[in-house]
Amino acid sequence: MRVLVAEDEQLLADAIAQWLREEAHAVDVAYDGAAALDRTSVHAYDVVILDRDLPGVHGDDVCRALAEAQEGARVLMLTAAADIRDRVEGLTLGADDYLTKPFAFTELAARVLALGRRSRPAAPAVLRRAGLTLDPARREVFRDGRYVPLSPKEFAVLAELLRADGAAVPAEQLLEKAWDEHADPFTGAVRLAVLKLRRKLGEPQVVETVAGAGYRIP
Repeated sequence: MRVLVAEDEQLLADAIAQWLREEAHAVDVAYDGAAALDRTSVHAYDVVILDRDLPGVHGDDVCRALAEAQEGARVLMLTAAADIRDRVEGLTLGADDYLTKPFAFTELAARVLALGRRSRPAAPAVLRRAGLTLDPARREVFRDGRYVPLSPKEFAVLAELLRADGAAVPAEQLLEKAWDEHADPFTGAVRLAVLKLRRKLGEPQVVETVAGAGYRIP
């Protein structure tokens, strides 16, 4: 999934981003509200992790803007305030979930995964096709019962292909969902990731190249 972390505590923001990248998400970071709005105007995020007390443009205003845009991004609001009234207010602003600081990274990652499922058309929790089984929660992939160890990028690419349910997925879409904003679209990163994925999945090949359309698992 594509995730934006909007948090002004830079060490915390970077730690969250690194944790989620290891969970096979593409993650961008914004350290203030204005930067968060800029990024959401450019990229289609599945989930936005939003600190309520952002400097510049307040987190409440960012949340309102995202709710009004209705572009599908789910908002997980972070705050140091644990009072029930604060949580209710945050949800009223348009947040989809609320997490108080301090928090466990494992809980945050689980909440991001749950929100990401809600931001997309309904899909099974475990993805299966062509002898492949991918469990996003456990970060596990099997082919015909054989465990296949994948890197976070390979896992993200495979998940996107399986969610397409047989349809071709353009390379641009894979780049958007599996890489962050620093990725160079001309590096051939997607092609290389697909090549490595094919090698690890083994024979017979299940990932097809569709000329002019991208890749698919038929």
